[in-house]
Amino acid sequence: MGFSLTTKQIIEPLKNYRLVIGALLVNFALVPFVAYLVLLVIPLEQGLAIGLALLATAAGAPFLPKLAAVSKGDQAFSVGLMVLLMGVTVIYVPIVLPLILGPGVSINPLSIASSLIILMIIPLVLALFTRARYKSIADALRPHMAHASSLALILVTVLMLILNWEYIVSVIGTGAILALIIFVVASLGMGLLAAGKDKKRRSVLGLGTAQRNIAAALLVAGQNFADQPNVMIMILVGAIVTLAILFPVAGELGRRGKKTTTSSK
Repeated sequence: MGFSLTTKQIIEPLKNYRLVIGALLVNFALVPFVAYLVLLVIPLEQGLAIGLALLATAAGAPFLPKLAAVSKGDQAFSVGLMVLLMGVTVIYVPIVLPLILGPGVSINPLSIASSLIILMIIPLVLALFTRARYKSIADALRPHMAHASSLALILVTVLMLILNWEYIVSVIGTGAILALIIFVVASLGMGLLAAGKDKKRRSVLGLGTAQRNIAAALLVAGQNFADQPNVMIMILVGAIVTLAILFPVAGELGRRGKKTTTSSK
C-alpha cells in the first residue's frame, strides 16, 4: 500500500470527521457491546469469554488493506483507518480491559504499541518515503510486493488451519464457533451501516470493523492469561473464523463493485 499511495491520499479520507467518528464509535463502543450481548445469549467457559472480550476491544487489523484490495474498496481509506484504529487500540485496551475483566489485568501499552510500530508503521512509512522520493523504484517494486503479500496471506491462512486444527476441534460443542460467527457478522453489518453511502468506503469500514487486531489480542493474552489456554485458543479460532467469513464477503463485494462499474459504463 505504501508503494501505491501518498501520505496525502491516506490522510484525506480521515478529514471526513463524520466518517472517523462513526468508525471509532462502531469499533470501540458497539463491537464490545455486541460481544457482551453474544455472551449473554451464548454463555461460554471463562477463558473463551475472555478471549472474545480481547477480540472485541482490539481493533486495527493488519489484514485490512488486503481485504480492501479484494473488495475493490478505497485503498487509501483502508490504510488510514488501519493506522487510526491501531493508534486508538494502544490507548483504549489498557484502560478498558481492566474495567471489563477486573483490576488483576495489567496491560503495558508500550508492548502493544511496539509490536504494531515495528510490524506495520515502520514498513508503511519506509514505503511511503520511497514512493515520495523514488517513485520509479516504488512503481517497480509494487507488483512484486503485491504478489508477495498475496502469497504470504495464503500461506498464513493455510498454516493457521493446519497448526491450530486441534484447537478448532477442541471448541466444537462449546458454543465458541457459533458465538464468533454471530460476533463477526454483526460487526461487519454495523461497520457497513456506519460508513454512509460511499460504497468503496462502506466495504472498507465493514471489513475493518469485523477484522479485529489479532496481534494485540494475542499479546495481551500472553501477558495476562498464560495459565488459561482457552483464552489463546479463542483468539486463534477467532482469527480463522474471521478470515473464513471475510475473504468470501470481500470477494463478493469486489464482484458487485465491478459489475456496477461495468454497467455504469
